[in-house]
Amino acid sequence: MKTIRIGSGAGYSGDRIEPAIELAEHGQLDYLVFECLAERTIALAQQSRLADPSAGYDPLLSERMRRVLPFVGKGVDGTSRRLRIITNMGAANPLGAASEIRRIAADLGLTGLKVAALTGDDVLAALLQQPDRSLDNGRSLRSLGDRLISANAYLGAEGIIQALRADADVIVTGRVADPSLFLAPQMFEFGWAEDDWALLGRGTLVGHLLECAGQVSGGY
Repeated sequence: MKTIRIGSGAGYSGDRIEPAIELAEHGQLDYLVFECLAERTIALAQQSRLADPSAGYDPLLSERMRRVLPFVGKGVDGTSRRLRIITNMGAANPLGAASEIRRIAADLGLTGLKVAALTGDDVLAALLQQPDRSLDNGRSLRSLGDRLISANAYLGAEGIIQALRADADVIVTGRVADPSLFLAPQMFEFGWAEDDWALLGRGTLVGHLLECAGQVSGGY
């Protein structure tokens, strides 16, 4: 029976890095996932990007990648087992995050790594073109004035699966549904159909548990 090993390297933006390093080095993982976004953190990331177009990704992205990319580059424990990274640390700037990951890989002397960025969740520009659109409270977008900082759609597993099929080593996203970060590798590895609701439900449950990282068992 085929099995895969998925580790959770972070359950929120400020999570500790040490457990992720332990998982990368000793967990015999196929996938290491960093889930770092919430509504508050993506709004803060958008504010950061508005102030500096090159910013807007997770502030700990660089440190985390510098510590775990070597395990992607050389394989785990010197074996042929391949470690791949999936993360939503792209926040408001997945393309900028991907560029930073490539820069770090070059600094570490890691060549040939494929880094994929998943975009499409930022719908702010589309909303601003519809200022009279009604909100759920009956008011219009226009009534918010300049208080509208960010607007994001929750993407699913599909784009991540496409990146896995393209042989990406590191996949960095903006806003996706948290469990999709974990559901995507399950669908990819096991060949689950997009309409096999029983399997997708089970995989989503696994994702909901893993997205909390160590907090799922009361840790931190």
